[in-house]
Amino acid sequence: MPGTVAAPSGEQYSITHGSQTVVITEVGASLRDYTAAGRPVLDGYGAEEPCTGGRGQSLLPWPNRVRGGRYPWQGSTEQLDLTEPDKGGAIHGLTRWANWRLVERSGHRARFAYVLHACPGWPFVLGCELDYSLGDAGLTVRTTATNLGRRACPYGTGAHPYLHAGAPTIDSARLAVPARRYLPVDGAGIPTGQAPVDGTPYDLRRARQLGDRRLDTAYTDLERDGDGRARAHLTRPDGRRVALWLDEAYSYLQAFTGDTLPEPDRRRTGLAVEPMTCAPDAFNSGAGLVVLGPGDTHTAAWGIEPPAEPAPEENRP
Repeated sequence: MPGTVAAPSGEQYSITHGSQTVVITEVGASLRDYTAAGRPVLDGYGAEEPCTGGRGQSLLPWPNRVRGGRYPWQGSTEQLDLTEPDKGGAIHGLTRWANWRLVERSGHRARFAYVLHACPGWPFVLGCELDYSLGDAGLTVRTTATNLGRRACPYGTGAHPYLHAGAPTIDSARLAVPARRYLPVDGAGIPTGQAPVDGTPYDLRRARQLGDRRLDTAYTDLERDGDGRARAHLTRPDGRRVALWLDEAYSYLQAFTGDTLPEPDRRRTGLAVEPMTCAPDAFNSGAGLVVLGPGDTHTAAWGIEPPAEPAPEENRP
């Protein structure tokens, strides 16, 4: 409309609980900002800035990459638009730049919906919902997808939050990832298999200082706590620790230190910890891939427990 000035990420929606505040955007129903007790939990972006580096975006109907943007399905080969031209592939799904619809909001909760209709390389119809809620234990994000079409479709989901390190860079923070195996990749970022983390720089089962460590690494075979959740921990220089958890629908977790981001001033300012229900290139490998028949629904949940008191001394390297 003439005279209307819109934010790059569309309408902004806030939810609160106690000292916690979350801001979600219309574009992608993305997690733009999260603060607790006045301190940033996420390395997000401003209301007048576009999203870069996938910050806070949810990834449907696949996370990470599809080699060459091509995959076989039911006797044919589908070709997606190449959204990562430098690697010749398709990355992070089809919904993160779409305008999602707010369908419900209360003080501490907001729910968004989007229908992904057929498009190049995706001859299916998928109903998508994102539900954000805040409580005493922090933030919960629940992703639900329903096959609204007449054909079975491949499916995976993930998310791309960057945890704030409590410092200008992540170098002095310590990271723990509860995974026994990691996925080596080729030059296009496509897994070449799995390998144990034992004896490798990717073994982060005990918290390690990031230093100059460069990660763009997918992990699997996750160790889970008694509640069935796996938790990655980022411990800040002041000893306060933030946890990102994922429920049993998520079998993979990606850690990304941001060294290859195209914006030099955003490299290593936050650590992306990305829950994924399937492996990179699952549309080809089938690793963790969900097949949704007509009418089938899939739900997955992850969340963030905001910084707690300094970690016990015995957990520090």
